[in-house]
Amino acid sequence: MIYSSLLFIYGFLPVSLLLYYITPRRHRDKTLLGLSAVFCGLFSLWYLGLMTAYTIVNFTACRIIGRNRGRALSAVPFAAAMIFDLASILIFRTKYFTGTLSSIGVPDKFFPLGISFLTLSALGTLIDVYKGKVREEKNILRFALYIMFFPKLIMGPVLRYGGFVRALENRRDGLNEMGIGFTIFVKGLAKKVIVADNLYMLYKAVNSVNTNDLSALSAWLGITAYMLSLYFVLSGFSDMGTGISYCFGLRLPQCFNYPMFSTKIRYFASRWHMQVIHWFRRYVTKPLSSFSRSRYYRRLIFIISWGTLGFWYTFRLTGAVWGLLIGAAMTAENKLSKVRLLGITGTIYTFIIIAFGTVFLAGEELSGSLKYLLAMLGGNRIFADSLSFYLLRSYSVILLIGMYASTDLFRNMLMRSGRTRLRRVFSLVSPAIVLTFTVLCTILLSYSGSSGMILLKL
Repeated sequence: MIYSSLLFIYGFLPVSLLLYYITPRRHRDKTLLGLSAVFCGLFSLWYLGLMTAYTIVNFTACRIIGRNRGRALSAVPFAAAMIFDLASILIFRTKYFTGTLSSIGVPDKFFPLGISFLTLSALGTLIDVYKGKVREEKNILRFALYIMFFPKLIMGPVLRYGGFVRALENRRDGLNEMGIGFTIFVKGLAKKVIVADNLYMLYKAVNSVNTNDLSALSAWLGITAYMLSLYFVLSGFSDMGTGISYCFGLRLPQCFNYPMFSTKIRYFASRWHMQVIHWFRRYVTKPLSSFSRSRYYRRLIFIISWGTLGFWYTFRLTGAVWGLLIGAAMTAENKLSKVRLLGITGTIYTFIIIAFGTVFLAGEELSGSLKYLLAMLGGNRIFADSLSFYLLRSYSVILLIGMYASTDLFRNMLMRSGRTRLRRVFSLVSPAIVLTFTVLCTILLSYSGSSGMILLKL
């Protein structure tokens, strides 16, 4: 069960809200934990078992580290929990352990969605406790809620433990928050069901053609569709999780800030999956950079850190290449910071670099990605064909909608409007818009049965 399923939207979510709000305030954290456990169990009993194991191992390690802070003994539970967390993500994110999982009864198709975000959260908490930056949690129920809180399981955000506790302590629940939360949820649902799923169909149509026979126009259409569908899947699920949290009174940070058509690569990087980027900067880039003051060393570490981030996305060499390209492009951009570019020029070159990188992020093998990139550059000597014009004609509307919706043009227009008539009109019609999108998404989900397409298993 995922957020974009009819069972969740019309079953689990309303029942959860009802149970939460009829529970006395002092017991609502326990209710949230119980609901999160039920959500994990409905996804899979194996999933619930894995979440429980993560909770017990990391909570126990943090408690032992806290009791032995400053002693050499604290390194033992720290290392043991780190090994457990890293081994878990390696087992489920790589294909080399399939036989091992089957031998202990784990279904072949089982994959714990959110395992990557869960691991980052657990590792960050372990490191902070070990370094003495935060105190260990003594209440296992609250720590379990941090690990298992279902609105952040699938696509984050990756919260440090202190940030999650502050969100719990500063919660504001009520009808107003439920209204805002449901609006954010429907926004994310529409991103996933209406935009991302249709764009992914375009990418699949292009991807079904032999790369050697692919025209340049078709290749660009396909990778543009993949870029946008990936953005709308990730940001859509993040919005759904944020909206659900808002319904329960918890205000979690947004994960994306309209990165797709940025005027610089560094703007793209600062707006893309922001909590994940901050995690790698805090726990990978900064610690490694502290070993030397050499600018060249720090630049190399910066690029390698982005390569690590790309590998984390896919656990393939192609993902690492994506990260290395983004990191190298930002390094070169900083060197050329004195070169002034017009906004549209910066947008074009940023889009091209991101598109080239996305070819590797989407590819299974490095050789296949290079062939696709060659087709984009006209290497097949086919610049356009009947298929490319057919796809352009069939998907031009959804492409334009996706491109516009991935920018902040509409938001900026509302912000500049102030208290003018435009903003008042939008406030009046927004409930009708939310209802319309809810009905449309329900129809699409009823027709397809589900909306489980996820481009990256994270």
